[in-house]
Amino acid sequence: MKEFDLIGLGNSLVDILLELTDAEFAPLGFEKGTMRLTERDEQQQLLKAFADHEPRLVSGGSVANSVIACSQLGGSGAFIGCVADDRYGLHYQEEFKELDIDFVNDPLVGEATGTCVSIITPDAERTMRTCLAVSSHLAARHVPAARIAASEWLFVEGYIFANPATGQHAVREAIRAAKAAGTKVALTCSDAFVPQVFGDAFREALVQSDLLFCNATEAVAVAGGATAEEAFARMKALVPNAVVTDGPNGAFVRYHGGEWHVPAYPCKPVDLTGAGDMMAGSFLYGITHGVPADRAARAANFLAMKVITQIGARLHHGAKECWAETLA
Repeated sequence: MKEFDLIGLGNSLVDILLELTDAEFAPLGFEKGTMRLTERDEQQQLLKAFADHEPRLVSGGSVANSVIACSQLGGSGAFIGCVADDRYGLHYQEEFKELDIDFVNDPLVGEATGTCVSIITPDAERTMRTCLAVSSHLAARHVPAARIAASEWLFVEGYIFANPATGQHAVREAIRAAKAAGTKVALTCSDAFVPQVFGDAFREALVQSDLLFCNATEAVAVAGGATAEEAFARMKALVPNAVVTDGPNGAFVRYHGGEWHVPAYPCKPVDLTGAGDMMAGSFLYGITHGVPADRAARAANFLAMKVITQIGARLHHGAKECWAETLA
């Protein structure tokens, strides 16, 4: 038995949730549902423009959300990422302590913590403007081999590949440590631009991975094909196990030689973020706790549905109950 079920490697970002009407959103000229990287002052201007709105702060980042999901279900989690010693960084550390997740890196002094302004519109789309700040400093020196060795699974965030100078070295170091210790490696695409733009580094990691999580668009970017199903079939040649989510069309799962299509749970979405993060975190919780992969995927799908019927990428209560209810 290892100390941790799951250790994540990813961007530590504080989500600043901002709910806007279509009339408030339109003048911004942003393309709905997109994520763009932005400089800090541009992000500050955006927040200033809606100073009369009360934004909500939630600690996150894609893989961090998955580690949180695993932990909320009763799993033991750790996370490798960078925050600063500012108010957002302290909020992040405090929240991880409350969630009982081992946040392994000390805050970096005199820097700014990464933030993601998430604009939620009435159509449930979330449009993100992300300022990576100190989260992009994540480098090989921040990767603790001993913590990885003490984990069942290492979960690597695709966004980290977008930083060739430091992030890609952190990924290589983490995978090297995992391989040396018999820790299994899971990888998430994060976004189709990752395999498209940073394909070499991404594929180098994929070859060494045990499990890939991606959505339909990302799956096509990785494996080719015209549909999620075709891409999923082609993926067999690239990685031993895979979970490909396809929104309302459910998910395709391949694990330990078994293959399943798991239907989605119908619902009326309020905010589409976090579905994939929840799916990955709860699926990893399931397979580390003796739940057969097809049942784990079904329960994970149910929790993903729960996430998109509320605002924010995390279920603040009831995750355990929903999980138990679906498995029953």
